[in-house]
Parts: sequence; C-alpha cells; structure tokens
Amino acid sequence: MKVALAHKRFDLRGGTERVFFRTATGLRDRGHDVHLFCQKFCIPLPAGITPHRVPGVSRPRTGRLLSFGIFAPLTISRADCDVVLSFDRLIKQDLFRSGGGPHKTFIEKMQRNGGWKSLWYRVSPYHRLALSIERRQITSGSRRIVAVCEQSKREMIQAYGIPEKKIVVILNGVDHEKFNPSRRHDVGQRMRRELGIQSNARVVLFVGTGFRRKGLDRLLRLWRAGAIPNTYLLVVGGDARLAAYRSAWRANPNVIFAGPKPNVEDYYAVADVLALPSIQEAFGNVVLEGLAAGLPVITVPGVGAFDKVAGDLRIGLLENPDNPTELEYKLSLFLEPERWRALSHAARRTAEQYSWTTYLDQLEETLLSLYEQSAATSIAPEVAIPTFSGTPPSH
Repeated sequence: MKVALAHKRFDLRGGTERVFFRTATGLRDRGHDVHLFCQKFCIPLPAGITPHRVPGVSRPRTGRLLSFGIFAPLTISRADCDVVLSFDRLIKQDLFRSGGGPHKTFIEKMQRNGGWKSLWYRVSPYHRLALSIERRQITSGSRRIVAVCEQSKREMIQAYGIPEKKIVVILNGVDHEKFNPSRRHDVGQRMRRELGIQSNARVVLFVGTGFRRKGLDRLLRLWRAGAIPNTYLLVVGGDARLAAYRSAWRANPNVIFAGPKPNVEDYYAVADVLALPSIQEAFGNVVLEGLAAGLPVITVPGVGAFDKVAGDLRIGLLENPDNPTELEYKLSLFLEPERWRALSHAARRTAEQYSWTTYLDQLEETLLSLYEQSAATSIAPEVAIPTFSGTPPSH
C-alpha cells in the first residue's frame, strides 16, 4: 500500500510523536510505501520514507491548527495515496488515531478544576476551533477511528454518539531494549553525575508536555511543602511556561527542569518512580515506558497503559489525585528500598505484555481493510450487454 501518515511535526519529543515515528518505520519495514505529511521535520528522515511538507502558518496556534487541518488533506490528495492515517486534527482522512481521547472530554475535565482557566476553555478561539474540527473529524471526516484504550473509546462514543463498530482499540507498544532496567547502572549513574544528583539519592520522574494537564502542579505541592525530603523531582518535557517554572524553582536544588529531551529513555534510567497524576490522560505512553524501565508508576484512573497492571503495583492508582496526602503516602511507599526491588520486577513483567509487533499487526490489518473497501467501491460495475432471442426487431 501507498500509505499517507499526517502529523504537524516529525519529531521524537512527545509520546504521540514517538508513536508516529514508530508507525512510519514499522510500516516501511513491512514493505509499504510510506509518505509523511508534516509542517515541520525536526529530525533526520529515516531511509525509505518520502516526506511532503504541508504549507501553513506556525503562529498563532489557532492559525497553525486551522491551516494544517485544511492544507494537509489537500496536499495528501495530490499524492494519490491508497489510505490516509492521521495522528492530528484533519477535516478528512480514512483513519484517525486519537492519541489523547476526545478534546471535548479534555475540556470538560479541565473546567472541573475551576478558576479563570475554566472560563478560558469556554471562550478560547483555539479550543472552539479544535472542537469544531474534532466534531467533523470523528462524526463524518473519518471512515474509522483508532482509540488507544477502552476508556478513550467509551469517551468518544459518549461525546459524539458514534457507533461502536466505527472504533477499533489498538494499544501502543514499547521498546523493551531502549526502556530497560539494565540501563540503570551505567546510563543512570552517568546521567546522575551530569544532573548533579547523588548516586544514592531517590528520584521521582515526571515526563510530559503541558505541565498543568499532566498534573505537575499536584507534584510540586509536595516539594513546596517539603513533604518528601531527600528526594529529587526530575521534570522532563516542554511547556509554554517552562521558563516561569524554572525561575520559580531556581532556589530549590531538589527540583530539576530538564526541558524537552530526544533521549528521554536516559532519564528513566535515573529514576526510582514515575509519577503522572494527570488531570486528563488517555493511554499514557510514559506510563508504559516507565514500567518497561522497571519503575513503579503512580497515575490516575482511566490510563490505558495501566490496564494490565496487577498486584501491589495497583497501589499506584490514585483514588483522589487532588489529595496531596494520598500522593505523598504512595510516593513514600514506592520509594521504600525493601519494597522497591519486587515492584521493579513486576513493572518490567507488565510492560513485556505490550508489543510494537502486535500494535503494527492490528494497525496494518485495519489499513488493509480500508484499502480493500476503497478498491472495491472504485471498480465500475460491468455494463450489461443486451441479448436478443428470436427475430431482431425491424427498424
């Protein structure tokens, strides 16, 4: 198949971007002709993949959202691809992968937090445009939709009333070599020296883009109160207010804002626990990466990457993410040395149930089904040739 993959950026800095990269290279390795449609190519292009730059504006973000949503389908239409898979908000595609669940649900959850932000989500031109494109994309602009977990599937059905058969759930995989407990000794110790973290210090890792939505403020409350002494909070990822966060925490050496990093796997090797107390989360790639790296994880209900977690690791599921006492208790529990080793082994075993091979098998099957449907409908019906019996009619 000649497959079109669409996303604003070709990069490795976010969870969706890493899945996009893995999808492109995985389909290429299976013999498909892969074409990428992006506004920005931020990393070198893998061999055997064809890039197409989508025109558009980079600022403001409302303009970026609108221009990509419209111009990407137009650019793709000129490339004559067999099937189109979008990882972003487009007005038209064959298959849409919803990596974060419905934007409508995200806004509802963010508004429940109250404050002036609640009003902003209601009147913001960006969010109103995002909702408009999403409604079209989910209800009529896609032939099928990929949900990353059962929770995300339920949210889409509830938000837009679409039939269940339109949605296929395909769980993400994880790189078991890149995210591996064996890297703690060499890579982890080297990274600790670079970051100025003592070799025997405890480290809680937060990885995410968009700090407020990912629940970073819930963690920072504990460090502000000194609730978890002699423990570092290592923050990896980007945010529009990253500079302000760094400035506010400059005087606290136990809170480190590393910023966005392409080698994010090296930071997992530094940590003892991964914490992602998000306000809204769908699959949670970083949760799966943390488990693969042998880290017990603390997160919120509904995260798809936590579906197969069992035993003592389930303690990491927060009943009330806004309760700092619960968050403090569970972090302290998971950081206990006598408990940690068994939790680490259990985390790794859990992650081994998630495979990129399974992900690609299911995605390829879905794409082939859409391609075959398109091929069937594009064949013109045979024209029936009339036959006559007996004496031909006279003229």
